Amino acid sequence: MALLKIRKFPDPVLKEPARLVENIDGKLAGFIDSMVQTMYAAPGVGLAAPQVGESSRVIVIDVEHENPGKHLLKLINPEIVETHGSILWEEGCLSVVDFTADVKRAKEVLVRAWTPEQEEVEIEADDLLAVALQHEIDHLEGKLFIDRISRIKRELYRRKLKKMIRDGEFEKAKSPSVLI
Repeated sequence: MALLKIRKFPDPVLKEPARLVENIDGKLAGFIDSMVQTMYAAPGVGLAAPQVGESSRVIVIDVEHENPGKHLLKLINPEIVETHGSILWEEGCLSVVDFTADVKRAKEVLVRAWTPEQEEVEIEADDLLAVALQHEIDHLEGKLFIDRISRIKRELYRRKLKKMIRDGEFEKAKSPSVLI
């Protein structure tokens, strides 16, 4: 297992929809384990394959900071089947440096996916886990949380990012501490 490089916005790979995984094998399991280690090292509560440059519909999530690994989710080809209610949550992202914003999401979700053990699972989630699932599945569709905020806020962030790149601060910038 190796730590993977997390791609940062505006990397074009983050805007491309990921391909369906057609073969669950040992190579994929090793890649998923590397994703888990990368997520924990970042540190974050979720990571999608496109964030590390891989066009595969794979996500890993662990919202349990006190017991890392105890409730770890490794999901292949996840899809949201049902949503209920709404919630406003401050989101950050490992791929969006130096920015957080309130994002409106479904409060509850039902997600269907496959595990590395080739078992189909359904996950009912609410609050942070529901937000994290939606955030990571968005990555698989080529969407970032900044695509879900107002055009004005998004443009302000883009200007800030251009200035950071121009001033040589982009590579030194850290992702926010509230990371999904």
